[in-house]
Amino acid sequence: QVSLVESGGGLVQAGDSLRLSCAASGRTFNRSAMGWFRQVPGKEREFVGSISWSGDITLYADSVKGRFTISRDTTKNTMYLQMNKLKPEDTAVYYCAARGILVQALARSEKEYSFWGQGTQVTVSS
Repeated sequence: QVSLVESGGGLVQAGDSLRLSCAASGRTFNRSAMGWFRQVPGKEREFVGSISWSGDITLYADSVKGRFTISRDTTKNTMYLQMNKLKPEDTAVYYCAARGILVQALARSEKEYSFWGQGTQVTVSS
């Protein structure tokens, strides 16, 4: 059984930092690209960023570029999202996702991802 579990969400103030984790179990994603998305109630899920299986290639949405950093530890089968200089508009449920096994290309569309976590709430107060 494949499982992606996010953690690290919470309530912070504008300008603070937060690090989300996404732990994968049941199947290794070490050869697959992974990504982060976020969703606000009433809106479509939004791409945040994506990372290659090796961790050396990343892709970010313009809205988070320069503030957010994605990384992964293949030995722990875990992906991270370091969020700095948080803004109230970053408030959302954050989801991690993985592409199919051995699918290495980064992608912006949620349709390209096969596996999803349950999400973790991030709330940024002004």
